[in-house]
Formats: sequence, structure tokens, C-alpha cells
Amino acid sequence: MPTRTRFTIWRTLATTAVAILTALFLTPVAAHAAPPRESRPVYSYADAVRESVWVDTGLDGDGDGRSDRVAADIVRPAEPAREGRKVPVIMDASPYYSCCGRGNESQLKTYDASGRIVQMPLFYDNYFVPRGYAVVGVDLTGTNRSDGCVDVGGRSDIRSAKAVVDWLNGRARAYTSRTGGTPVKAGWTNGRTGMIGKSWDGTIANGVAATGVKGLKTIVPISAISSWYDYYFAQGAPLYDGGPDELAGYVESADAQAHCAAVQRRLADGSPRSGDWTPLWTERDYVKDAAKVRASVFVVHGMQDLNVRTKNFGQWWDALARHGVQRKIWLSQTGHVDPFDYRRGAWVDTLHRWFDHELLGYDNGIDREPAADVERHPDQWVTSRTWPPQGTRVTTLHPASGARAGVGTLGLRPARGTETLTDDPQLSETDWAAHLTTSTPEKAGFLTAPLTRDLRLSGSSEVTVTATPTTASAHLTAVLVDLGPATIRDYADSAEGITTLTDRTCWGASTAGDSACFKETRAKTAAVDYTVFSRGWGDLGHAASLGKGVPLTPGKAYTMTLDLAATDHVVPKGHRLALIVAGTDKDLIDPPSTRPTLTVALSGTRARLPLVGGTTAFADATSAHARIPLAPTPFTGLHPQAPALHVPAG
Repeated sequence: MPTRTRFTIWRTLATTAVAILTALFLTPVAAHAAPPRESRPVYSYADAVRESVWVDTGLDGDGDGRSDRVAADIVRPAEPAREGRKVPVIMDASPYYSCCGRGNESQLKTYDASGRIVQMPLFYDNYFVPRGYAVVGVDLTGTNRSDGCVDVGGRSDIRSAKAVVDWLNGRARAYTSRTGGTPVKAGWTNGRTGMIGKSWDGTIANGVAATGVKGLKTIVPISAISSWYDYYFAQGAPLYDGGPDELAGYVESADAQAHCAAVQRRLADGSPRSGDWTPLWTERDYVKDAAKVRASVFVVHGMQDLNVRTKNFGQWWDALARHGVQRKIWLSQTGHVDPFDYRRGAWVDTLHRWFDHELLGYDNGIDREPAADVERHPDQWVTSRTWPPQGTRVTTLHPASGARAGVGTLGLRPARGTETLTDDPQLSETDWAAHLTTSTPEKAGFLTAPLTRDLRLSGSSEVTVTATPTTASAHLTAVLVDLGPATIRDYADSAEGITTLTDRTCWGASTAGDSACFKETRAKTAAVDYTVFSRGWGDLGHAASLGKGVPLTPGKAYTMTLDLAATDHVVPKGHRLALIVAGTDKDLIDPPSTRPTLTVALSGTRARLPLVGGTTAFADATSAHARIPLAPTPFTGLHPQAPALHVPAG
């Protein structure tokens, strides 16, 4: 009994001493409330300040003798400024605010009789302004209410958006009107800016970040371009039959169209349809300037995006990684679709937490969460701590001939022999994959045995092809196929993997002129026997150099390495991994000027794939089965995507 009493007394004294010491050392911290982890909608959206300024870019793109000014429409909470507090900015710089619209419902900017912004497209202002952010919508030069000319990702495009970031940080001039007007300063902001946008808008965010501008703290590029050459060409092969001059004309305001013919001529002259890399493309290559990026980057892309093809995010992500840029990534099964329209609730929550962390400095843990979210099946997502995940290794696979012409095997051992194919511009990757196990003259296919384990590819692949043409021009395509039944998003549909419903959900506060309620969507799916999940194209005449294509010498062998689109795909147990080599991929690249027959040397042809687990994973997944031949059977896939006007919009 006495012993127990002494122990109790000692423990009480010790506890008291610790409490006293804790109070002495921690009182300054404890006296303050815990730091916030989430911004709350405490400000009035109805009473928000709505104003417009015109920022001086320092350029005279339209040649009228005056410096171009770009319009920036602003919606910001009124209360912080009255209380002497400054707010960060979420900015979307776009050419589409008056010509084409933003989002799934093609919203345009609208104004009242005095020219003040009434509707700011998308949900950003409705949701974030009540939470203490300003939202700024910038009209790129030559569009809507801005001066100048559209130069499609060039100096004027980037500088017009950068000038607004500079103005928000006190380094540029702005005025209350397009001409003349009173100088105005952004005294209501702390200058901390995050840029966001889909497609062209996200492309501008990439380009501005690549200038290293101070004050830009984060960007969220959605389905965005990182190099405009790679929007129009794939290693010399033309992806579309138009160029940046046509795109400029598509988005320019009526005023710009009247003054910008010379700029459009320069765009046309600088982007010949030969596929040659010119100085125009160097100016519009943001990847080369990844070392300048100060902002964090939250990349979002559809892995089946055949508008802004996924090479754009893959090379940008890899370049940022080499320079230690903080990054996060979402990859969906969709085509060119905004995450608001395929994973709405999770997207708004994640974006909210991202901006709170990056612009408000809240320690909400998002920087310690897995870096990657990947849609594995429609509406089913997985995460990876890093992307590509740890343990991913480049693994070299080799094609080999099989029992039937054009239907071979794919494995770890190099092989000899040849396969022959004749370009058919009327056929596409869906036609080739549907007849993978059939001898057809336009393609050569190489398949593994049925896998005994899942095999994950994560990142960018390369396929090297050694081919001898019969004519002076030839285009090449390499595609990776998952051969086996699956239900996938129908990315070839006009809506690229979603169905828009009539019901609406609301994300933020509304006014009479700007609703926060948007139509709901659901996944549009299709049952298939195969999935093409990565692609690459090239012009064999550019094998030696992108700078200048050359006519081919018939009968001479050429070796070219095709860059395949970045992806993250699991080929499940029981499925087969296949590589197809062919010529023109109908509606995805334009045909060459001739119709060549190509003899492919298998000893000089190989695929370098980013496999999780590397060579060991491939060997484990393929070694337990003997080669099981497949009967010549047509497989069901998606209907080919209908040709459309390709514009990096939405």
C-alpha cells in the first residue's frame, strides 16, 4: 500500500512538472488558434467586386503604332479589401471567351451595359471567390476585348498573359479602358497567382510558367500543349491538314481580323506542311525552357486524347522532373475532356485543396499524398506515390515472325527476318487491331502469349523501326494494343467518353447572371475485344533530322525511332500485349505523297516500354505459357472517331 502511494505521488508530481515545462516552452504557440486547413465560403459572391482592366503588353502586334492592351475581367470578394487584407488570384487566360465558349456548356463571357463582367465562364469564380480568392479571366491578344493579333502560342500569346501576372505583382501598367483611361494598380492582391485552363488555356499556363515569371506560384494545365510542333506534327508526319494561321483566324475578334493578315501570313510561312522544324516551332516549344519553371504543376490529361495528344503531357512531365519541379498528375480514360465532367466532386475538392496549399499556404497535406491518380476502368481510380511509379524500368521487346505473314510474336529475344506491309490510307489503327491475328497487307502485328500476370506500362515508350521503302516518301505508325475483352470509356464518340445529362449540380454561389449549377455527366462506355492505348507516328524522310525532311531512296533501309504517347495502362492477366507497325493511320495522320511498300527488318526493330517491374515483370508474365496461336478472327473495338475540325478547345 505505501509503495503504491509513493508511486502515485511521484507520477502526479512528474505530470505537473511536465505540464509546467510544456506551458513555459509552448505558450506562444498555444496562444494562437490552429492554422487553417481549408478556405471557407465566408464572403459574399453577390456583393463581389466586378471590374475590368486593360494591361499594357509592351507589344504592337497589330501594327497600329500603339502598345497592345489585353483585357482582364476580375471577380473578387469585396470584404478583404475593406479590411486591409489581400487575396491571391486564380487566372484563366483564353482565346475562347467570345468566339467559342468554355466548358461542356460552351459558356461565354457576358457583360452589363457598363461593360462589367456578369458571367465568368466555368465554376471557378462561383466557388473560389466566396473562399477568398480573386478570379481573373484574360482575353488573349486579338480576341474578345483585347488589342493585338493572335499568334497561336507565340510571343504575343504568352506575353499578353504574363503581363497580367506582372501587373498583379506591381511590375506592369494597366488602365481602366482599352484606350486612354486612368492607370490602375492591383492593390487588392498579394500577387500570388495560379493559372488554370483546358487545352489552349492550359497551354498558355505552360508557356507563362516557362518564362519563370515571379508571382506565378502554380499552374493547372488540363489537356494542354507543351510544344506546338507536337500539336501539328508527329516527327515530320502531319497530324492535321491545317496550320496555326487557320487557327488564328478561327478565334480572332472582328477587329483583329481586319488588322492581322500580316501576322497570319507569318504564321503560314513559318509552319510549312513539310513537317520541318522551323524557328516558329522553337518559339512555341515550352519544354526546352522547363528549367525556368518556378511554379508547381498539376497536370491533367485524358490518355485517349486524340486532339492534344498525350506526348504533350509526357515530355512536359519528364522535363519538369529533371529540374525538380513540384508536380501532381491526373490521368483519365477520356479523350479531350475536363475533369469537372468526369470526376466532378473529387476534382473540385482536390483543386480546392491544391489552391489552398499553393496560394494560401495551408498545410492540408496534399503535398504528401500520392502524386498520381489514374483511371484504371471507367470511374475506378488508383493512385501512385510517384509517377511513373517506383520500379518502372525501360524494357526492350523484340518482334519476331510467326507462322503467318504479318502475324508474329513479341518477346525479349532479338530475331531476324522481315515483314512486308503496303500503306493503305483508307485504314486506321482500329482496322489493324480488329484483324491483329489475320494476315493483311497493310500492317504487321506482333503479340505476346496470354499473360499469366498483370503487366503495367507507365510513361512514354519508343518503337524503333528499320524499313526499306519502294517509293520516295513514307509515313510510319506504331501502336500498342491490349488484346482482350474490356469495358472502356468510348473516347471515339463525339463526347469522348462522357454523356451529358439534364440534371444539374451546383458548385458555389450564384447570381442572376452567373449560375454555379452545371449539367451532370456520366461515363459513356463500350465493350471491346481490344484497346489501343498508345500510339506514335513519323515521316521516314525525317528519320535523320526534324529540321529538314529529305526524299527517300527506294531500296535503301532507314531506321527511325517513333515517340509513343505517354500512358498508364495495365494489360490484365489472360490478355495479350501487341505491337502493330503500319503506315498511314487514317484520320490521325495525313498520308504521304506516294503509296509505299515497306520491308521491315526485324533485327533493327524493337520496342522500349516503361514496364513496372521491368524485364523481370515481363518474363514472369509471359514465361509460363507456350506460344498459343490465335485463329484469324476479327475483334470488336470502338468505331473510328469521325474527322472533325481540330481546335485545342473543348
